[in-house]
This record gives sequence, structure tokens and C-alpha cells, in this order.
Amino acid sequence: MVRGKTQMRRIENTTSRQVTFSKRRNGLLKKAFELSVLCDAEVALIIFSPNNKLYEFASSSMSRTIERYRDYVKEMQTPNSSCPEDVQHYQELAEGMAKQIELLEVSKRKILGQALESTTIEELLPIEEQLERSVCIIRARKMEVYDKQIQQLLSKERMLTTENAELNEKYQLQATKEAEERIDDFIVMENKDTSDVETDLFIGMQKSNIKN
Repeated sequence: MVRGKTQMRRIENTTSRQVTFSKRRNGLLKKAFELSVLCDAEVALIIFSPNNKLYEFASSSMSRTIERYRDYVKEMQTPNSSCPEDVQHYQELAEGMAKQIELLEVSKRKILGQALESTTIEELLPIEEQLERSVCIIRARKMEVYDKQIQQLLSKERMLTTENAELNEKYQLQATKEAEERIDDFIVMENKDTSDVETDLFIGMQKSNIKN
């Protein structure tokens, strides 16, 4: 049997209205329960019947959910209530920053030597003083960088000198060792040559010169 489409208007028959309310109420409570379980959502549902009878469902605590709702509404309404004042404050802040930026741009152009045609002596003197201070700061920084580089070079020179001295010492030791080895080899060769020479030295008289 095909269900007919229900028209969204008040049911005039009291009995039919009560039956429909009971069915739809149970379905709505069931859907609220399923939503809280399946989606891990905090759900609170309050229903008052035409007879002023209360039906409710809460996934956790009805009072806690209502308090949470009130806090949320309060937080959402607080910015809106002060929104005009905030807008005015930010507008004034933006205007002040725009003026500061404009003054800085003018000062920058004057420092670079631009747009000085309408500048008076009173306006030029502070600019000159500022440039002199800037030059002094730049020179001091340059000398600081130079000193740092000189110290680094001196440290590198000391390190290279130490390494050179160590290498010379190693070279002298190696040269001395090689010279001693050559002397020892020469002495060994001399001793070997001397032991190979035969001598004709005889102690006593030769037999051929003895007379009977």
C-alpha cells in the first residue's frame, strides 16, 4: 500500500493529532538517541505536548547541556554587542597608522635629498643632525667590523704559526732520524768490509828459514 504524502498543516481531528504526535515523538526521540551514539554528539531534546506534558532526552545531562548552550550564546552575542565600538577603534587606529606612514615617507624623501624645494632652514637642521648621527653610527659599526676581521686574521695567523712550528719540529726530527740511520748503515758496511780482508801476519819464524 502506497503511503500518501502528509500535508504540513495542523491536523484538525483531535484523535488523529494525538496519534500522530505519539508516533512522531517516539521517532524523534529515537533519532536523537541514534545521533548521539553514532556521532558521539551531545544531544538534548525537549518536547511539550499540546496538553503541556514534558518529554525530554539528553545524551549526558540536560542541565549541563543547557548551561553549555547559554554560554555559547553569550560568547556569540558579546562580540556583536561591542562590534560598532571595535570598528570605530580600528578605524581610528588605521587612520593614525596611515598618518604615521605618510610622515615617515616624507621624512624618508627628505633624508634622501628629495622634495627639498619647500623645506625651510628650521626643517633642514634636524635632518642634517640626523644624517650626522647616522654617519657616526655607520662609521662606528664599520670600525667594529674592521676590528673583528683583524682579530680573526690575527688568530688565524697565530694558528698557522703554531702549525708551521709543529711541522718544522716534525721535519727536524725526521731528518735527524734519517741521518742517524744513514750513519748506522755506513758503520755496518765498514765493519763488513774490514772483516772480509785476509792478513799474512804470522807469529814466530817461518819453517823454511830454520837450519839443522
